[in-house]
Amino acid sequence: MGNISIRETWSREHSTCSFLYELQQNYTAVTEFFLIGLSHYPSLQISLYALCLVMYLVIILGNSILIIISIQDPRLHTPMYFFLGNLSFLDICYTSSSIPPMLVNFTSVRKSISFTGCALQMVISLGMGCTECVLLAVMAFDRYVAICNPLRYTIIMNKGLCVQMATWTWASGFLYSLLLTLLAMMRPFCNNIIDHLTCEILALLKLICGDISLNVFVMTVGNFFFLVFPLLLIFFSYVFILSTILRINSSEGRKKAFSTCSAHLTVVILFYGSALFMYMKPQSKDTKTSDELIGLSYWVVTPMLNPIIYSLRNNDVKQGVEKVLMKNLYLRRK
Repeated sequence: MGNISIRETWSREHSTCSFLYELQQNYTAVTEFFLIGLSHYPSLQISLYALCLVMYLVIILGNSILIIISIQDPRLHTPMYFFLGNLSFLDICYTSSSIPPMLVNFTSVRKSISFTGCALQMVISLGMGCTECVLLAVMAFDRYVAICNPLRYTIIMNKGLCVQMATWTWASGFLYSLLLTLLAMMRPFCNNIIDHLTCEILALLKLICGDISLNVFVMTVGNFFFLVFPLLLIFFSYVFILSTILRINSSEGRKKAFSTCSAHLTVVILFYGSALFMYMKPQSKDTKTSDELIGLSYWVVTPMLNPIIYSLRNNDVKQGVEKVLMKNLYLRRK
């Protein structure tokens, strides 16, 4: 019996050692990642560098202007523009976490990013993306209260509630992105070559050796709470908004009510269209070039268009820009 026990113990220990050895042979201790997205199209990378640089400058300028006028113009000290200022600041941070490193990689031969830098980029970009999903739903609720319950708008959407909603929106997005990033970065990696332009979560999961069922489960739950659920809230908000607008007797009143929502609705369609394509479609093992180009529109085009859409479709923003410009010109002349 003693000999059998010893043999069984030795057998278990030998099996454990063999498993650990095989696991060690199958994954690489990663200290950096190589981003090879679109690297097989060198001429396209040069064009994308120039295009992304121009668009990034437009993002910084346009969203900064929206933040400045929403602070300086007293007429824009309303919940709508408070959330719009949050959206503009979010877009600046979101694009700043991914576009500058991407521009460096476009002109770099090595195209690498450190392990810590990759994790930080993923936390910020994923957190900002999730925050924007919830923030757009909050903005839809604000428009619902303003149009469907205008007499109680200032009571319901008071300053305290707006600050609380914005705080929880930012906190939920970052907590989820931190959890998802930790779950991914703590796994063993088979290699350190990311077939993408940035440290994107779906591309990174393809490098993990072993079971990623927990990662997939957390991401599936997150997709519901940060994509599907906010989108349903936006949809039902606009169903009530549309029914209220159609009951307005004057055509001028209907036009004015719809104009306050059209900019937000356009941004929602652009943002959720690319986000749903990226995260809700079936994932193939190999990253396609079309996925990376769609990702560019998700990271760059939408944040660039947000201030343009709100400026073109909102008279208050136009007047605020004119007022700030005239004020600055007057001060300079003095």
